[in-house]
Amino acid sequence: CRVTSSVNAWNTGLTNNMTITNTGSTAINGWRLTFTLPSGQNIVSGWNATYSPTSGQVTATNLSYNGNLGPGASTTIGYQANHTGNTAAPSGVALNGVACTS
Repeated sequence: CRVTSSVNAWNTGLTNNMTITNTGSTAINGWRLTFTLPSGQNIVSGWNATYSPTSGQVTATNLSYNGNLGPGASTTIGYQANHTGNTAAPSGVALNGVACTS
């Protein structure tokens, strides 16, 4: 998999759109994206996935309409977060337990 992040930060907030691409040769039917938020970031809302918990190591789970990713297909999810100065993108990104490239 490949995951790209697009962070837009201001004062004490940010948004991050994350595009998940299936780089494999088989379809993915249902996904869980795990990642670690930088220290000081806390998710306040999200879209195109459910997020739990809202800080630390987060799991984003597909919704009913975006759980199937054929080979080469992608979907974009995102969240809004508060921050205390660290506006970096998440680290340690994995899809269904498999590390993704950025």
